[in-house]
Parts: sequence; structure tokens; C-alpha cells
Amino acid sequence: MNRRTLLRTAAATLVVTACGTTATPGGTATKSPSPSPTPSSAPATKATVELAKGGTFTFTLRPDKAPQTVARFVEKSRSGFYNDKIFHRVEDWVVQGGDPLGTGTGGEKVPSEYNDLSFTLGSVGIARGPDPAINNGSQWFVVKKDSTFLDKQYTNFGIVTTGIEVVNGIKIGDKIKTIKID
Repeated sequence: MNRRTLLRTAAATLVVTACGTTATPGGTATKSPSPSPTPSSAPATKATVELAKGGTFTFTLRPDKAPQTVARFVEKSRSGFYNDKIFHRVEDWVVQGGDPLGTGTGGEKVPSEYNDLSFTLGSVGIARGPDPAINNGSQWFVVKKDSTFLDKQYTNFGIVTTGIEVVNGIKIGDKIKTIKID
């Protein structure tokens, strides 16, 4: 074994030990920041958000364009994760909520899942920080006007089909009562 191979093997061993993963037959297991949910056999096609103050809006889900993002959103919605979470960001062009801390700083890190969907009026996307390779696993937003500057910069996973007037009426601090998945 030459010196280069020895150093590579030692470095790989340290990384595997530090990450808490082990090699598996046929490849190497990697430990992602947050596990990706496994899509259920019955695909979810829409989400209906009910606000605590009254009013609902519905959006179609696009698992064909963002399968892991949709699966994660569906899993969190069905578990009640989003119940009583607030919309912490409201601007003339966007409303954003789903942060477990309610400040815009919470949520786990997950891999980004870009696609060719354009952020037109009513598009639903996932928040992210400064690293474009990492999305926020909890926070999501709806654009209140065409926002094509977000195209291929954020994960688009749906579009509002009914209730855009409810989205337009959301204020900072408004709470999600529940999200029903069909």
C-alpha cells in the first residue's frame, strides 16, 4: 500500500467514524442532514390550509417535479407539525410560514430539489438559506404575484388553485389551524 492510498484510507475511516455511518454492500451509506421521507403508495395531489382566523386555500402538489419535498410536506402536514405554526413573513409579494420557532430561523436542513416550474402567482415553494444546495425542511411560502426571479433558485412544489384571496389577506402572526392532504 503506497502512502497516498494509506492516507486516503485513513481519511475515509475518520470521516465514516465522525459521521456515524458504515459502508454497505454495493456502495457507501451516507448520513443526510435529515432523512427523506418515503412517498406513500397513494400519491397526495392537494393540500388545503385552514387558518385559525378563518378561511382556507388549496394548492396542488407536484410530486412529479419535487418528490422528496412533497413527501416531506405531506408527512409533516399529516402529523400535525404545521398546526398552530404562524406566518412569520408577509410582504407585498410573498407569505411564509412553517417555521417551528416562528422567527424565520428554525427548521432542519435538507437537500435542494430544483425543477423547471416557474414561480407565477400562487406558486408554493420551500425556503432556503444562503447555500443553494440546502433547503429548509419546514418553512414554505406562497408568492402573491409573479416572482420568476425565484425560478431555479428555490424549490417550487405546488400552485394555489382556490383561495388566493385568503393568501392575500394573511398577516404576520396569523396561525395555521390545520393542513389537510388529499
